[in-house]
Amino acid sequence: MATLEKIRSKAGLLVLVVGVALFAFIIGDFLNSGSTYFRQSQEQIADINGEVVNIHDYQARIDEMTEIYKMQTGQTSLPDESMAQIRQNVFDTMVRDVVLGEATEELGMEVSPEELFDMVQGENISPLIQQMPMFANPQTGAFDRNTLLNFLKAIDNDNIASMPIEQQDQLIKARNFWLFWEKNIKRQRLEQKYTTLLTKAISANKLDAKESFDENAKSADIVYAMQSYSSIPDSTIQVSNSEIEKLYNQRKELFKQKETKVVKYVSVDIRPSQEDYDNAQKDIESLKEEFSTKENVADIVNENSEIPYVNAFFTEKSFDPELKQFATTAAVGDVYGPVFESDRYRMFKLVDKTTAPDSVKVSHIMLVRNTEAETAALADSLMGVLKNGGDFAALAAEYSVDQAKERGGELGWFTEVTALRGVNEDFKNAIFSAPVNEVKVVKSSYGTHLVKVTEKTSNVTKYKVADIDMVVSPSSKTYSNLYNDLNQFLSANRDIAKLDTAAKNAGYNIVSNVSLTPDNQMIGTIKGSRPVIRWAFQNDNGDVSDIFECDDKFVIAAVEKSYPAGYAPVEQVAAGLKAELLAQKKGEKIASDLAAKNLTSVEAYAEAMGSSVDSVKFVSFGTRRISGIGLEPNLNAAVSLAPVNQVSAPVKGNNGVYVFKVYAENKNNQEYNEANVIRSLDANNAYRISYQAISSLINKADVEDNRIRFY
Repeated sequence: MATLEKIRSKAGLLVLVVGVALFAFIIGDFLNSGSTYFRQSQEQIADINGEVVNIHDYQARIDEMTEIYKMQTGQTSLPDESMAQIRQNVFDTMVRDVVLGEATEELGMEVSPEELFDMVQGENISPLIQQMPMFANPQTGAFDRNTLLNFLKAIDNDNIASMPIEQQDQLIKARNFWLFWEKNIKRQRLEQKYTTLLTKAISANKLDAKESFDENAKSADIVYAMQSYSSIPDSTIQVSNSEIEKLYNQRKELFKQKETKVVKYVSVDIRPSQEDYDNAQKDIESLKEEFSTKENVADIVNENSEIPYVNAFFTEKSFDPELKQFATTAAVGDVYGPVFESDRYRMFKLVDKTTAPDSVKVSHIMLVRNTEAETAALADSLMGVLKNGGDFAALAAEYSVDQAKERGGELGWFTEVTALRGVNEDFKNAIFSAPVNEVKVVKSSYGTHLVKVTEKTSNVTKYKVADIDMVVSPSSKTYSNLYNDLNQFLSANRDIAKLDTAAKNAGYNIVSNVSLTPDNQMIGTIKGSRPVIRWAFQNDNGDVSDIFECDDKFVIAAVEKSYPAGYAPVEQVAAGLKAELLAQKKGEKIASDLAAKNLTSVEAYAEAMGSSVDSVKFVSFGTRRISGIGLEPNLNAAVSLAPVNQVSAPVKGNNGVYVFKVYAENKNNQEYNEANVIRSLDANNAYRISYQAISSLINKADVEDNRIRFY
């Protein structure tokens, strides 16, 4: 009871303690969830119509496309330009997927599993698959459905699991390759269904057909004279700010833009100094004696050349002109050079010369088993079968573990270089030393090969050449001097207002008024300058950057102006609008002055214009661009209505004022066929709509692009 009384007497304190504990619990949970939310927002690379794209998902798609690109091109690493293109393609595809998905979902439109099956292995194989070389018949070059089906069996999960470890990785890559294209096929079909629906809803009618036919049924041959707007100085025409603003408001929808930064920058080429050239010349000249006397020059080349030594014979068609001239005239052991060309020193040696086939056609049976002993035993067994008359193609189909098994083991034609680089030196030596139809056993990193040469080209002269290719690069001393000079300049000129004058005085070239959006990958033509663009979007007007190293240049940038996403402000587009207004006013002045002269011939107008008379044929209302003149729709319209042999009034065009006379009319003798014209118009509409429909959805989408924070 006493205890209970104590609790009651301290009730106020107890409530306070419990309240604080509860508050701590709640605020702790809030802070934790807030931290999670903050982290998620930090990882958000885009928001497409409310659908958030996470950096990890985006990067996974980039990695996927990168692997596909490498598989298709055979490259093991990609340059920055290719990676930038891949990142953009992935982003564009993700936006496209979202907007198309929303539009088709609203219509209840989809690609069913049965439909997809039919496109990838049924009766209506997608053209995308049919165009893949890997599914072509080697004899005919045409799509082979059986090759496709065998490929699909090979990449089945159960089949992959049953294969040796060495083969599983390649099959998994092949499966990922297939799944990538399967997704693209599905997307392509959904897009096709959507655009087909739209094109069927828009059809040309009788009036459209007659108008289209009449536009091109008659054309005219004209003589004309033109006075260019450039003949009147801009300074003689007044354009007010209110006129510019009025035109801006009329055209405002054309001026939507992404967030924009306007920068100026100084770039300095990282080039070798004269001392670097002199040192490179000494280095290559010091190698000449050893290069001339040593028989095995592979080490000398590999240690000193940008291009490694290739232990293979080449035909003369493989050489550049200078190397060809040397190889075809030199004796074995001769050395040429060093010579200087395009920032590099070169020195050649003719190592050997032979007469042999340029190429051989090869088939193989590739064997991989769980152990090396099992593989060797199988190879011995198959060699025994072949010596006793066994069918090579049949054995390849049964035992080979690569896709060539579907072609009886046929690999195609090899030169020495393709054999060396594609497999190894033992493979190259085997196929170029073996008589036709003799089988040899060769090992490589892929497995054990039973190789057979089935054809050889005629003998030609081939050359084995050692080429020391020494590129002159900036030394560390040169690099430091260039950097230090620029850094001193930067330290003294952090004020953007003084940057132009300071750069000029220091002998640096400065480029100003460069507009950038987050999509830009380079400033001008400067490779590797994406980090500078990212810096610009993370800084404010007047800020001057540190030194960036962009490929072969040092770059300093400064932010001149910043424009938010939305409509470009009038001052940003004023120059273009002013030019248009100047042209309009010049046109009015020229036309008025000419009309006041009451001239009666094109020749007289030409004299008044200070120009000459020219002619053009077959001008109609439907002519897109007039030959020798360009895009002038006002002139098209005036010509289509003009009587023959009557001098026109002055016509204000895009580039100047025209006066013309129709001297002949041409009639289209083709009979009007309403059905044919409607079909043609519908075909044109279908092409235009299929292109514009998705673009329109994308343009209307609400896309928040945060990639500049990450890439």
